[in-house]
Amino acid sequence: MRRIALAAVPLLALATTASADHHAAKPKAMHASAKVSVNPDLAAAVANPLRDPDRARDQWRKPAETLAFFGVEPGMKVGEYAPGGEWYSRLLGLYLGPKGQLVGLYFNPTSGPFNEKAQEGIRAGAAKYPADIAGWSGIPAERFMGMTLESIPDDQKGTFDRILVMRMLHNMMRWNNADSEIKAMRELLKSGGMIGIEQHRAKADAPYSFTDGSKGYLREADVIKFMEVHGFELVGSAEYNANPKDPANHAEGVWEMKPSWRTKKPELENLGETDRMTLLFRKRA
Repeated sequence: MRRIALAAVPLLALATTASADHHAAKPKAMHASAKVSVNPDLAAAVANPLRDPDRARDQWRKPAETLAFFGVEPGMKVGEYAPGGEWYSRLLGLYLGPKGQLVGLYFNPTSGPFNEKAQEGIRAGAAKYPADIAGWSGIPAERFMGMTLESIPDDQKGTFDRILVMRMLHNMMRWNNADSEIKAMRELLKSGGMIGIEQHRAKADAPYSFTDGSKGYLREADVIKFMEVHGFELVGSAEYNANPKDPANHAEGVWEMKPSWRTKKPELENLGETDRMTLLFRKRA
């Protein structure tokens, strides 16, 4: 569920929210809830036997459809923000390693509520990322890179085709570093490069107290407005990661749903994972 354990910090606000009321129509953009074309390299990576331990979550994460919707191609340079348990990184390593480049993008250690020990851990995670993915995939570590967003080298600016932010935007909101982190990612992207966001989705009329990041759920309209303010335009939305069975009203947030299933409520046992938005944004000139 991508909740990062840190010392308690104030729950901080989404800097900008959509002005439209909750009865407004969905944003005008390409909707891709039907079929996408999954190229042979991606299909082979998804089917690779090395992924067998990860495969149980494919039914909820729809990795082939999601990556195809984000337009991730085999020869691209792609950053995964906050790789965490590296579930997506393992797949992306198999997919991009032979022809492209996968980069683990870690938090700016000085940007959030990170004490000295946590900062050291973030930097260490970035340093060992290439070896992690190489050791698992069998692809040379030289095909991968890890870096924090603390100080972006000039030779990395404007070189990324895609950056993926998978179920992490709520943490950026509650840590109050969403503005600086998205700005850093924008700097990394090529002209016309794109950010793909998968995020736990609140109901359109959910109150602010439930959608400030503390529960893991964000309103789709707020995410779109936030990205627009930061120099991106919405390319499209998809429903591959939607789960209409999720009531998205849990007192303890997304962590009541599986796989965390924190409260062990029997009525949630067979509902699957959270309802999630899947959005693609292009860097504006």
